[in-house]
Amino acid sequence: MTTTTEAKPARQRPAAVILTANAEARIAKLMSEAPEGTIGVRLSTPRRGCSGLAYSVDYVAEEKAFDEKIETPGGLFYIDGASVLYLIGSTMDWVEDDFTAGFVFANPNAKGSCGCGESFTV
Repeated sequence: MTTTTEAKPARQRPAAVILTANAEARIAKLMSEAPEGTIGVRLSTPRRGCSGLAYSVDYVAEEKAFDEKIETPGGLFYIDGASVLYLIGSTMDWVEDDFTAGFVFANPNAKGSCGCGESFTV
């Protein structure tokens, strides 16, 4: 007896990081000014600072095998594969005021941060 089963269509999983409209606009601006050969922007969490991990956003010239890729209206946004677990459920925003400008993260996984806000711990 032969049984056939139909494959269910793969359910699209939500992105690990939610990008606000301001963050997407900033990525578009970065991509419009990117060096030749740049394919996107990557978010990673290198070990740095008093608390252990920091947020780092850099241009990327090639896709890595375990990166998570998010397509934005302004270009590709990658999340470093080794950083995804630290970032799941986070929101990334771009904030500008009279004195500073930068990406700001609301990370539900962060258990603490250093006094200057430069690094976090999970």
